[in-house]
Amino acid sequence: MVQGVVVKSTGSWYKVRTPDGQVYDCRLKGKFRQKGIKSTNPVAVGDEVAIKLSDDNSENVIVDIADRKNALIRKSTKLSKQTHIIASNVDQIVVISSIVDPKVAFGFIDRILVSAEAYRIPALIVFNKFDLCRSDPAIDTLAEALAIYDLAGYPVLLTSTKTGKGLEEFKALLHDKYSVLTGQSGVGKSSLINAIQSDLDLKTADVSGYNDKGQHTTTFAEMHELDFGGFITDTPGLRSFGVVDFEKEHLSHYFPEMRERIQDCKFNNCMHINEPGCAIKKAVEEGEIAGRRYDNYIEMLNDDSFQKQF
Repeated sequence: MVQGVVVKSTGSWYKVRTPDGQVYDCRLKGKFRQKGIKSTNPVAVGDEVAIKLSDDNSENVIVDIADRKNALIRKSTKLSKQTHIIASNVDQIVVISSIVDPKVAFGFIDRILVSAEAYRIPALIVFNKFDLCRSDPAIDTLAEALAIYDLAGYPVLLTSTKTGKGLEEFKALLHDKYSVLTGQSGVGKSSLINAIQSDLDLKTADVSGYNDKGQHTTTFAEMHELDFGGFITDTPGLRSFGVVDFEKEHLSHYFPEMRERIQDCKFNNCMHINEPGCAIKKAVEEGEIAGRRYDNYIEMLNDDSFQKQF
């Protein structure tokens, strides 16, 4: 047996990197499924696995998967009762967004942040395409975004691959860590990676002018080694992010700015909707919690597809 880490998943075949730097094409043994996880992909990028090599490397097989320390998981887009593991054993999640082209989607960002909190994965936010924030509406939206996530306690970085803004800071954040870059289609994840390590030459595409939505350029999740230290996984662009696998009564615990105030609520089982003596509602009214974050919290509570996962 040989130990290694999954660095690419195509759904039926996997690339596994061993400690000596060799990369092997492997398939999954029989009907193997990791116990306790109902996912469309039982093997994910970042998984530590054991593989059995064939003499000519044509039939290499993954025979075991080590327990994961964490995983970024979302609801499957095609199978409502199953999940999809985006990546595992992650040091940090980097949520890439843009203010314009495409427009920022605060609800999408917050769903990823909630999932990161639920699985105890540190997260930070990068607003890319800063060079496009030239109009007053764009500048106002950017200012709102910075205020929202400052109140929530998340690190935020502004970048532009056109001007080079923030790229050195971006590299410093990735240094010597295994980072997963995720975000909606068209926000420039692949362009950012190319900007800090051009030899990867990841495919990029323009945002569709018809619907202001990005086009998918990364088809499968893949881990890349960085010359300056660390690893990143560029995930396929997402149009939605369904949260799963935790009780709605605990949802507020995954909003850091709410979590630190929950003990001040009058009732232990407060859902922060219309209960008297709610510290969360009071903080929203006083501007200590961003109204948009609170609205996204309520939207998640009322999301039928979210609740059906319990």
